[in-house]
Amino acid sequence: MSTFRVVVVDDDFMVARIHSGYVGRVPGFAVVAVAHNGADALAAVAELRPDLVLLDIYLPDMSGLEVLKALHDVDVLVISAARDVPTVREAMRGGAINYLIKPFAAAALTERLQQYAETRRRLTAMGPEARQDDLDRLFGTSPTVAPMPKGLSAATCALVVDTLREAGRDLSAAEVAELSGLSRVSARRYLDYLCTAGRAEFWPRYGTAGRPEHRYRWLC
Repeated sequence: MSTFRVVVVDDDFMVARIHSGYVGRVPGFAVVAVAHNGADALAAVAELRPDLVLLDIYLPDMSGLEVLKALHDVDVLVISAARDVPTVREAMRGGAINYLIKPFAAAALTERLQQYAETRRRLTAMGPEARQDDLDRLFGTSPTVAPMPKGLSAATCALVVDTLREAGRDLSAAEVAELSGLSRVSARRYLDYLCTAGRAEFWPRYGTAGRPEHRYRWLC
């Protein structure tokens, strides 16, 4: 899949620059424009037709929620200090794919961008018609990935599940990380969760020297 093109919208010039830097460090994503108000955001989207908009709520000329309602044929990830439930609910109703509360660490945005890329990959791979199990994994309702412990996401766990299932053999945490695009630490956390949930198993493989390597295999 080609690079995802992103428009960053934030009234604070420094914050917009920081968020753009975060996006630029995620493989497969590129910032194509930055806007500091609603009107410029709408104009940039109409001209550039990006894949994704990172949208602030508090803008000088209009609410980000108004911008959200005016956007079409583009995915929107809301990034805002607004945490009141009515705003979050309206963002969801307006079609936001996710909501990230400021301030946040770079890793939080990275994870959401990776989830977005995986969701797009899944949709592309489905073909003309979707199966229910495909949709269950897409929306995080599959029993293989829920309920999730704190700090783990259903979409990322589903990515690890698919990596194990498609491999058709046992894998190490490093191999899962390479195949899925996750860090080795993240891959190991999800693999350990799947083993605890009884969906995967692991055993040590001893080499000629050093600590044994854990190998993981999908069970279901």
